[in-house]
Formats: sequence, structure tokens, C-alpha cells
Amino acid sequence: MRNPQQWHPATVRAHRDLSPTVREFELRPEGGVLPWTVGSHLNVQVQIDGCVETRSYSLVGLPGDDDTAYRIAVKRVAASRGGSRHMWSLEAGAELLIGEPANQFELPLNAPQYLLVAGGIGVTPVVGMARLLSRRGADVRMRYAARSAAELALRDELHEALGTRLRTYTSAAGQRIAFADEIAALHPQAVLLACGPLPMLEAVRAAWAGSARPAANLRFETFGNSGAAANEPFWVRLPRHGIELQVPPERTLLDVLNEHGIDTLYDCRRGECGLCALDVIETHGRIDHRDVFFSPREKQEGHRLCACVSRVSGGGLVLDSAYRPD
Repeated sequence: MRNPQQWHPATVRAHRDLSPTVREFELRPEGGVLPWTVGSHLNVQVQIDGCVETRSYSLVGLPGDDDTAYRIAVKRVAASRGGSRHMWSLEAGAELLIGEPANQFELPLNAPQYLLVAGGIGVTPVVGMARLLSRRGADVRMRYAARSAAELALRDELHEALGTRLRTYTSAAGQRIAFADEIAALHPQAVLLACGPLPMLEAVRAAWAGSARPAANLRFETFGNSGAAANEPFWVRLPRHGIELQVPPERTLLDVLNEHGIDTLYDCRRGECGLCALDVIETHGRIDHRDVFFSPREKQEGHRLCACVSRVSGGGLVLDSAYRPD
């Protein structure tokens, strides 16, 4: 459960492809654009197999770029749960419901130096940070990785803001960001902000921990849908409720629990806040932790998991919920 979302009618004003798999949408809200800050995201209602679900997309650019519409970018993922497929089906004039801007990826403005890191679609909240910091004359550099040069969405906008302070990397060319070296070259009180797939964020976190720098100076956000294994169905048993449920590949554990009346606290839906964490009683198979909330040691122990993103390969779970019978 979470606080009720305020929904507002909006219209797709236009869209354009930023790469072969990334499409940018201009959403014009009926009541006008609300104030927001770089790093903010927007919740959007999507239709998936006749059901209404919510997806979160980062706002692109800077507040004030356009006072009449929000910009978001959506990556088309073949193995997604359906949100990107719905968004890519929308044409100009389509109507939808959107939430109000919220920020869980705040940019501090008092650091002596900044390193921005983006992987793939993770560039969307970072491009506004790059532009704002450059405009303020901050000491900032950025490292941006994607599968191929064609997938470096928003590269021109970033290059205009940063020039040679931007470096790009593509896995197709065998290039990797040397996080330990990049971090070692930073000011002792520098801030690193990263957004990208889970493996990238885990590498950033490991390099940052190895540098003995302040933990608070590393900030990150993930889209919370990548894991070590492909999605497969698994079962979950809840002894306190006396039920066993099936979680299909296209649904999350959190979705299934809430659909069956097992109210579970949640907020981010990306494995970042830890609010939806549940205790694991037994594991049959292997937990595929896809969060950035638990430490590597906690993931290895497997005593808890984030219901919004974590899955199981080759079996299921016995979980302890917060429910207590009268």
C-alpha cells in the first residue's frame, strides 16, 4: 500500500525516436506542468492485457524547457512486462493519465566536483543534471555507456552541454568504464550520481566502497527490471494466509500479492527504497535479487527480498508477511 496517487489527464503532443529502441514523448497535462526538479520522475498509467498498471519514467531535460509539456523517454524492451509496448503504441493525440512529478534522485548543488554515470536508458534523468551543472559552472564530467553507438540517446544534447567532459562507451566495441580509476581521480568530497542497469550500479557501488569515500556522496537510481536470469514463473507460499500463489513471468511478486488482497507496503517499485521487503522463510531454487537496497552480503544470505523486483529461478519461496490473524 502507498499514499493515493493523484492522477491528471494528459495528451501525447508528439513523439520522436532518439535511438532504435528509445522513443521520447511530449506529454501535455490538462492542468499545466507542475514544478519539478532534475532527477524527478513521472508516474504514467498504462494498459496491459486489459489491466491498468503504473510505470515510472524520468523527466528529461530542465524545468523551464517547456512550460506546457513534460518530456519522458521510453525504451522498447521485447521481454518487458508490457509497459513499454503500450507506450510505443501511442500516437499524437492519445489520452492518458499521469501523476505528479516526484524526486527520489535529488541532485545536491554544493559539491566541489561531480561525476555523472549513465547506462542505456539511465541517461534520461542524468541529461538534465549535466545541463544544470554545466550552466552553473560546476566541475562536472560524465561517462555514458550503451550497447552500441546508435543507442547513445541524447548524446548530442549532452555533448552540447559538456563538450570534452563527456566520454561515451559501447559494449559492441568492447569498451567498459573503469569505475575504480574514475573514482580515484575525483576530489575527496566529490559526488557521483549514476543511473543504469543493475550490473552497472553494482560495479559502481563496489568501486565506491573500495575507495573508502563517504557513502552519502554516492547517489543512484535504477529502472529495476534487469536480473541475473531471464524471467520465469515461480510460486510463493504464505503460511500465515494459508495460500500459495503463482507469479507469471510478466508479473511481479508485489503485483500478485496485492492482487490477491495481501496488502504490501511499497513506494519506488524499482528495488531502491526497501519498503516492500519481506522475510524469506524457505527458498526452493535461487533468488534473483534485482534491487539496490540490500548489500551483497544480505543478498547472499537470502533472508529478505524486495517484492517489487526480485524473482526466483527454478522453484519458489515461503514468505512471512506482516499479516497477523486476530
